[in-house]
Amino acid sequence: MKPRTKRIAMVAGGLAALAVAAGLILTAFQQNLVFFFTPSQVAANEAPQGRTFRIGGMVEKGSVSRQADGLTVRFQVTDTAKSIPVVYRGALPDLFREGKGVVAQGRVGADGVFVANEVLAKHDENYMPPEAADAVKRAHETSRRAAQTLVGGGQR
Repeated sequence: MKPRTKRIAMVAGGLAALAVAAGLILTAFQQNLVFFFTPSQVAANEAPQGRTFRIGGMVEKGSVSRQADGLTVRFQVTDTAKSIPVVYRGALPDLFREGKGVVAQGRVGADGVFVANEVLAKHDENYMPPEAADAVKRAHETSRRAAQTLVGGGQR
């Protein structure tokens, strides 16, 4: 084989190996990619069915109930516009409280209940994931506008 043919074969082999490696990396990245959705988006069926994603908002006051087994907890996550029921089996973070921010990772079941395999609570009074804070703010503004429209519509 000529030296030029050897070089071309080496370059082609290197490019093929690089393409295979890039394909494997992208596949692994796609499988581990977890998107964030608000309760309003989940209620509107914008969240992926059968895939893991994160839902974030506030733990609705009065919604936390612990099952007899001591590990299973049911609660509602809200963005002030919509609420989604969540069930989690395991130890909750120490900062998990009603009325506080939470992000849960899991899947929506066939019954519409979000089955969490991980629950994260905010770490101080000023922190909430940016996506959750924006979602709560948008939902609150939408609720406020709707209330103003109802009040304004009733005066005509």
